[in-house]
Amino acid sequence: MIRRYSPQPLLTHPGVMLKEMLGDLWGGRELAWRLFLRDVSAQYRQSYLGYLWAFLPPLISSLTFVFLNTQGLFTIGQTVLPYAAFAMIGALLWQVFVDALNAPVNALLQARSMLAKINFPRESILVAGMAMVLFNFLVRLVLLIGVLIYFHVKPNSGLLFFPVTIIGLILLGTACGLAVAPVGALYGDVARSIPLVTSFWMLLTPVVYPARTIGLAGWLATWNPVSPMIMIARQTLTGQELTHLGPFLYVFFASLLVLLIGWIAFRIAMPHLIARMGG
Repeated sequence: MIRRYSPQPLLTHPGVMLKEMLGDLWGGRELAWRLFLRDVSAQYRQSYLGYLWAFLPPLISSLTFVFLNTQGLFTIGQTVLPYAAFAMIGALLWQVFVDALNAPVNALLQARSMLAKINFPRESILVAGMAMVLFNFLVRLVLLIGVLIYFHVKPNSGLLFFPVTIIGLILLGTACGLAVAPVGALYGDVARSIPLVTSFWMLLTPVVYPARTIGLAGWLATWNPVSPMIMIARQTLTGQELTHLGPFLYVFFASLLVLLIGWIAFRIAMPHLIARMGG
C-alpha cells in the first residue's frame, strides 16, 4: 500500500482521512490478530493461576459485598434475584467495562518500543486490545452461566439482546479509555490512577446494589452513563423487565460517536506521541 504524507492538517480533507482510517483498520487486521495472541500468551500462560485471573477480580469484589451484607454490616435492600447472584452478575459485567477502559492505555504502553521503530497501522493495537476484552469476557462467561444455573435463574427471550449490551459496555469503556490514552502513553500516572477511579466509580454505579431513585445516589445513578448499561445487561440476562432501555440506547449511540471522535484524535495525536516517545 502506498502512503502519501502531506503538510496539511488531517482534518482539512475529512473524506480522505476517513478512507485512510478505514483502510488502516482493515489493513492491520492480521497484525491485530498476532498481537492478540501475544497478549493472551503473556496474560495467562505465563502465570501459575492461568485463566483463574479472569475470574478472581470480579469474584472477590462481589463476594466481599455478599459477606458484608450477610453479616449485617450494611443493608442492600430488596433485590429481584438472590443477592449473591445479583452482586456476582453485576461485578462480572462491571469488569467488562473496566477491561475496555484499560485496554487503549495498556495497548499503547505495551507497544511503545514498536511504535517508535516500526511504521504499521496503529489501529491494530487498539483492535487487539478490544479483542482481548472480548476474550476475557468469554472466559468469564463460564462463571456467569454457573451462577445462573446455581441460583436457578431462568432467562427469557430478552437473552437475545444480551450480546448487544456487552458490545455497548465494550464501546463505552473503549471510548472512555481512548479519551485518556494519548496522555496515558506519556505519563504512567494515568494507568496507575485508573484502578483508583474505577474503584470509586463502581460504588457510584448499581453494580452490587439496586439502582436508587431518590437523593444523591439516585441522581448519580441517573446521570452515570454506565448505570443503564449494567442494568439492562443484567435484566436481559436474568429475564427481567427492561426498565432503562431508552437511556441504554442513548449511551450506546453516544459511545459510538465519542469513539469515532476519539479515534480521530488518536490519529492526529499519534505522530506527536511517537516523537515524544523517542520515535
